[in-house]
Amino acid sequence: MSVLVAIPARFASTRYPGKPLVELKGASGQAKSLIRRSWDAARAVRGVDRVVVATDDDRIRAAAEGFGAEVVMTSSDCANGTERCAEVLDNLGGGYDIVVNLQGDAPLTPAWFVEDLVAGLRADPMADIATPVLRCDGRALNGFLDDRKAGRVGGTTAVFTRENHALYFSKEVIPYTSERYADDAPTPVFHHVGVYAYRPSALGAYPRWDSGPLERLEGLEQLRFLEHGHRILCVEVEARGRQFWELNNPEDVVRIEAMMAEMGVE
Repeated sequence: MSVLVAIPARFASTRYPGKPLVELKGASGQAKSLIRRSWDAARAVRGVDRVVVATDDDRIRAAAEGFGAEVVMTSSDCANGTERCAEVLDNLGGGYDIVVNLQGDAPLTPAWFVEDLVAGLRADPMADIATPVLRCDGRALNGFLDDRKAGRVGGTTAVFTRENHALYFSKEVIPYTSERYADDAPTPVFHHVGVYAYRPSALGAYPRWDSGPLERLEGLEQLRFLEHGHRILCVEVEARGRQFWELNNPEDVVRIEAMMAEMGVE
């Protein structure tokens, strides 16, 4: 089954304008842009046939082409990364069995997250989409709770059935727990990792559907699939000692750089 990875990147982010071009320093002090680090993460995934950057901004295109990336220009009318990926597939003329959306604000995504995701979708014929979830330890959960107390939107959490089919995703911390956990203790909360694998039929239909109230309230694109009755497979992945965080706010730069330093990521 052929696999295309698209990296949606837009300059006009509501919470952090221009973030694809933000420089992040690695463990050695070397700075690379967010889009470059996301490209490197995508290129490390095994079993991928093609990787492209999807953008509507000439500044991002120039930066991406500068480090050798293939760029597909898309419309500025795309409401989110999923719509942008659908346009990429259409512009390329289809021909792929699975399309992966590796969002351009997740440079710490380990390759095996994406590999497990693709394998999970291949193994579950009932699912149209697959996305990774990572069980939070106490350190990650406390980070989510601290963000919410400070009025910041941090990571997204997910709840799902015993068969790992999604029930809901939220920017609030769900499920509720009053218990406090040690930094290295497992918790009942799962961090939704912002990566998706789609079957082309579901991806192609997505832009034609109206966004529903849940998608609009939460600002989470994957809820459109649930609101239109499509099944999302939540693939539990293992951190294997890696820390993970998305760049959502300017404050996340320091957090991600500290993680890279701790993990030795150049």
